[in-house]
Amino acid sequence: MGLTGTALAVDAGNSKTDVALVTADGRLLGTARGGGFQPSAADPRRAVDVLAPLITGVLAQAGASGPVGHLSACLANADLPVEEAGLTAEIASRGWADTVTVANDTFALLRTGLPDAGAQVGVAVVCGAGINCAGLGRHGATARFPSLGRISGDWGGGSHLADEALWCAARAEDGRGEPTDLARALPAHFGLDTVLALIEALHLRRIPDRRRHELTPVLFGVAAAGDPVARAIVARQAEEVALLATVALERLDLLAERTPVFLGGGVLAARHPLLHDGLTRLLAERAPMAVPQVVTAPPVLGAALYALDRAGAGPEAYERLRGAWG
Repeated sequence: MGLTGTALAVDAGNSKTDVALVTADGRLLGTARGGGFQPSAADPRRAVDVLAPLITGVLAQAGASGPVGHLSACLANADLPVEEAGLTAEIASRGWADTVTVANDTFALLRTGLPDAGAQVGVAVVCGAGINCAGLGRHGATARFPSLGRISGDWGGGSHLADEALWCAARAEDGRGEPTDLARALPAHFGLDTVLALIEALHLRRIPDRRRHELTPVLFGVAAAGDPVARAIVARQAEEVALLATVALERLDLLAERTPVFLGGGVLAARHPLLHDGLTRLLAERAPMAVPQVVTAPPVLGAALYALDRAGAGPEAYERLRGAWG
């Protein structure tokens, strides 16, 4: 049985995937969570397979099997138009919905922060496992970045910060770099005595790669304690976040207008004082009209709000939907 007047909302990040089933009047009928989303431009099918059991489970909660009216997906690693097109075609082929729209997951954060009525103008910077930025300006103008890592000029994100901390710790221990307490704190997190032992454990997969992200909070803890090397890494991350936001505002001709800058993802949502205070100070210097706001609501809400936008929902529907996520 299908469900009329409903939509599937998908937010698929590097570390987790959330799916929700919502109605056009803003009711939340079901949710599901799964693992990370890692599509390949050459073969999006395997990545989309990750969505299948989640969508089936959410539909089952509502006593349905699909299709729904629309599927709104905000997906990590959908960084180029060709990737968005490939994922749209693959998702549409599954028959889960009559229509499908796909956008990069940074737009989910952006839509979550934007108002539901009036001009939808603003910039979002997400810093979770990776880092990205997107913005909407007047008359439908858009600013975005490829966000493909070092080859597209990116710096930062939780995974990158963990690697930077390891790099500095390794060089401190063997004498090539400045002394830093990271050389003690990083291996100690895994019950090891030396950075060399940690390098060996990571290289031989005795510590799985998926646990590397645990080093990022350790980095922030060492930085908060005053370690100059760790503080320099965090300061660089603040610089990159402020730079992304400022460049997006400039592209959209919004530097002279009071404009929200939404900050999200695990690294920014944690509000580490050194990082948060640093980036807000830099924004105040470079884009004084920017209004930074940390968004902690789940990004799947943004994907669901896009579905309501498409349905032409009324104010009560938006209020009901936002209330479902607190």
